[in-house]
Amino acid sequence: MHIFDTLDHKLIALLREDGRAPISKLATILDVSRATVQARLDRLLDSGAVLGFTIRAREDHGPDGVQAIMMIEVSGRSTTAVIKRLRGLPELRSLHSTNGKWDLIAQLSAANLSDFDRVLREVRVVDGITNSETSILLSTI
Repeated sequence: MHIFDTLDHKLIALLREDGRAPISKLATILDVSRATVQARLDRLLDSGAVLGFTIRAREDHGPDGVQAIMMIEVSGRSTTAVIKRLRGLPELRSLHSTNGKWDLIAQLSAANLSDFDRVLREVRVVDGITNSETSILLSTI
């Protein structure tokens, strides 16, 4: 397990802002050599602290018209069966277990409101789901 120092934390923060930043730019900002940045980056990748580089696209500019978050309450011991059923929905973007009133949080995506309505009906009839609350995401800030 790698212990992160201040330079590691600063490097990760810079990469979160711009994962495409050249090594030379990172070195200048951090006031270290390019070799130091490359060595740190290699170590962060090797340790698994940094999994890779990607882009962050605005959700409201994607191909899907309706994005929503659904909080789901599950009865008794049916969580595993509910998860298995929900994971079969192509409109399900992500599914998270949580604590508190809601047992699961699902991120849903649909091409239009009609499809979104259909997805809501499909989710509501899943055996084991006792309650749900859905919020449509209007914009990404």
